[in-house]
Amino acid sequence: MITLIRLCYYLHTPMYYFLSSLSFIGLCHSTVITPQKLVNSVTKRNIISYPEHTSQLYFFRIFAVSGCYILDAMAYDYVAICSPLLYNVIMSSQVYSCLILGVFIVGLVCVSAHICCIFHFCKFDVISYYFCDLLPLLKLSCSGSYINGLLILGFGAFNIFAPTLTILGSYVFIIASIFRIRSTEGRSKAFCTCSSHILAVTIFYGSAAFMYLQPSSVSPMDQKVSSVFYTIIVPMLNPLIYSLRNKDVSVALKKMLEKRTFL
Repeated sequence: MITLIRLCYYLHTPMYYFLSSLSFIGLCHSTVITPQKLVNSVTKRNIISYPEHTSQLYFFRIFAVSGCYILDAMAYDYVAICSPLLYNVIMSSQVYSCLILGVFIVGLVCVSAHICCIFHFCKFDVISYYFCDLLPLLKLSCSGSYINGLLILGFGAFNIFAPTLTILGSYVFIIASIFRIRSTEGRSKAFCTCSSHILAVTIFYGSAAFMYLQPSSVSPMDQKVSSVFYTIIVPMLNPLIYSLRNKDVSVALKKMLEKRTFL
């Protein structure tokens, strides 16, 4: 998806730049976890050093939180589309750059808060999980687990519900604008354009909420299954959702494949 958007000049618009950023975050989100797990599966040694564990957790959390807010930024772009005459002013390159920068700054701030508080270990160093994440590592921390648990719950709830409420507010405005369109064909096209984003938001926030806001009584196996879905499956789904449901992306992909076949 990233390569396709870079190569096709008519996809060089803010909406597709956001989609490229979403694909990049999803790729990094999955890449932080998957290679280490594949190595462990081949070598049969589920061991990770402290520097590797810290790096994995740090970058995983940055891209996870950034994924929450990139979908929020994309909703702003959809709102801007509702005012086509002012679109170039509302969604300029400066606004796009500030939104993307803000997405990663929020990720850095949230992760730094956890890193500063939780990671001083004094207990056993074995966890029943398949990568380094906050909730399993909380059991090993010498610092107050109650405070860290509240931090995880607070940041988790904020990073899920704040963007979700913002997106819902954006779609109230978008739906109101769509109903002002007189032609049935225009309404159908507008709903089709927004449906990919709605589906991506539902899958991403639903899996994140199930993973981080689930009760402590959930079995470890269920936690592992939900974490695999959230870290590997969801990042793969987003580019597919947009490519299969977006006419411009589908046409660009067909043209690129035709060129490669011709060559």
